[in-house]
Formats: sequence, structure tokens, C-alpha cells
Amino acid sequence: MSRIHVPVTVRWSDLDAYGHVNNVQLLRLLEEARIRVFWASSSPDAPSTAVVEAGPDAATTTLIASQRIDYLAPVPFHREPLDVQLWIGSMGGASLDICYEIRSPAGEEPPSVYARAATTLVLIDTATQRPRRLTEAERAAWRPHLDDPVDFRRR
Repeated sequence: MSRIHVPVTVRWSDLDAYGHVNNVQLLRLLEEARIRVFWASSSPDAPSTAVVEAGPDAATTTLIASQRIDYLAPVPFHREPLDVQLWIGSMGGASLDICYEIRSPAGEEPPSVYARAATTLVLIDTATQRPRRLTEAERAAWRPHLDDPVDFRRR
């Protein structure tokens, strides 16, 4: 399995009164990584997984059906981007489970895992507002990143 690594920068405004990233802001970091990885882009740096033509005027809308996150440790402010790792836990007919680990910046010793999460993403046909099936191109782009889902048992 090949995880997708997305560097996500923590903003000063993401911190709470305790000096670490607020729990709600951690979900925003996941959203930022998810959009970069799955929404098609004209950027030459776009990953091969960015194949969903989504957005305000697109034929596909992406909706979150569920999210779960286990907070394992407080995330302190880092000048270097966090290493958000993504993989696919499962692919259904019109949905996929996206798994994540939020880790300390690449190369930081000792490395830390701050959170594990999973999002069920449903692809919706914008015109009909009904779920649409994953295309073969989407499945082909995401299959190399298919692995076991996040194990949410407490450690």
C-alpha cells in the first residue's frame, strides 16, 4: 500500500488558548488534505489521485456522510508542515472511506502521530442530487492506495 503524503501548514489562528491546534481545526486540516488529494486540478503538482471534477460548478458534488477522529496527542505549533497521510480504507459503489494519520513534520525526531481519522465521502451527481457510481478512472487512480481501514480501538 502506498500512502499519500500531504504537507499541511498549521496557521497561528489554528491554536487555542492551550497553545495547541484546536480539535475543530484538526478537521479543517483533514479537509484541506482531502481536497488536494481528490479534487482535479490543473496544477502540475497535483497527485495522480486528484481525478474528481468537483467544486461549485462541477457535475459532481462530494458530501461527507460520516467522520471519526481519535485525538492521540495535542498538536503543538510547528513552523514546518504537518505530514497528513491518506489512504483508502474501502471503495463502495458511490462512496469511499478515506483514512488519515496526522503526523509531526517529515523528518522530525522522534516522530509523533497526533490523530487517526476516517471520512466516508459520497459522490453526488449535481444535476440529480443522487449518489453516482465511482468511475473506472477513479477506481484505477485510488486502487494503489487501498489498505486496511483505521483501527479505532484505544491503545
